[in-house]
Amino acid sequence: MDAIEIETVAEPTLSDPVLIEGLPGVGHVGKLAAEYLLEEFESELVRRVYADEFPPQVSIDEDGVAELVCAEFHAVETDGRDLLVLTGDHQAGSNAGHYRLTESFLDVAEGTGVADLFALGGVPTGELIEEYHVLGAVTDAGLKPDLEAEGVEFREDEPAGGIVGVSGLLLGIGGRRGLDATCLMGETSGYLVDPKSARAVLEVLEGILDFELDYESLEDRAEEMEEVVGKIQEMQNQSAQMPTDDDLRYIG
Repeated sequence: MDAIEIETVAEPTLSDPVLIEGLPGVGHVGKLAAEYLLEEFESELVRRVYADEFPPQVSIDEDGVAELVCAEFHAVETDGRDLLVLTGDHQAGSNAGHYRLTESFLDVAEGTGVADLFALGGVPTGELIEEYHVLGAVTDAGLKPDLEAEGVEFREDEPAGGIVGVSGLLLGIGGRRGLDATCLMGETSGYLVDPKSARAVLEVLEGILDFELDYESLEDRAEEMEEVVGKIQEMQNQSAQMPTDDDLRYIG
């Protein structure tokens, strides 16, 4: 196969669509948010993107049928803006691969009429958090007011080190192509899959793109993760109460 192959599955009929990217990353925030959109709205698979930058493996479905790993584009019609949702289980394995794949993703998006996009992801805090904030980055300062009205924060020099992977390159390359590009990053500990952070990001999209979601299923996942977090905290507390080496010197 070629280094990158794009398979046309269907031709979408979308009106003024916006690209939503959610590939694996910190806390799987973007991937979880994008996949939740596909769960909550009717969607149609329209493109598959195969690349030798993806891991050399196949996925196996419930019927035991193998499929070469790929990224997928789904067309989604909502009560507000129509969406072209990019999802997948992998990112590229090299720096050059990230660039080539991002260019291909943008080719697909522009070919379906996309003029603006939202890259979704997480920004790690390194600690468990209670209140979830969404950080933003844009290709044009004129995009900030509407985002700030939805509670998005723009912090100087954050995230530290910039935005890596496809999410960052969608802004960098997309901006050079003249697209209005935004990255929404939900704060997350970075330790676990984070449904609460994904919800915070989705709530921003609701306000910007004028659609509504039912979060019942996502709340169930959040409760499951809270149980896991609770067990982790309990183990940490038990560790803190264990005697130190200095304490052990006085035990006869």
